[in-house]
Amino acid sequence: MTDLRVRAATPEDLDAVLAFWKVAAEGTSISDDRPGVERLVERDPEALILAELDGEPVGTVIAGFDGWRCHLYRLAVHPGRRRQGIGSALLTAAEERFVRLGGRRGDAMVLRRNETAHHAWRSAGYTPEEHWRRWVKPLGGEPTDH
Repeated sequence: MTDLRVRAATPEDLDAVLAFWKVAAEGTSISDDRPGVERLVERDPEALILAELDGEPVGTVIAGFDGWRCHLYRLAVHPGRRRQGIGSALLTAAEERFVRLGGRRGDAMVLRRNETAHHAWRSAGYTPEEHWRRWVKPLGGEPTDH
């Protein structure tokens, strides 16, 4: 896919990214709104990685690094563009970012029910760690099921 462009998203991309997630991402998050994504890009301008074809978003991944751990979120590829190497290109960009920053291991948030994603993550070399459990607490009194 030679016309694929992978780059850090800018503040100007955020409305398109949010609309894209409604089509391509599985599940929702308490942070899937304009203020949440603006904070992400403001704090870490390279964390939200966007894949484009002809100027249109076809994939995203959030590659967050807190100085100690490398976290991957929101790997999403447009349903009509899956199995074309877009997810692999996004993960390569994320992993290269992590290595540049000194990261040693990437971890991904993947919904248990999202079997399609499980196959994609496994093919990229990731494996589940069943002995860990994610514990969450919504902050600011906002309820969430994620």
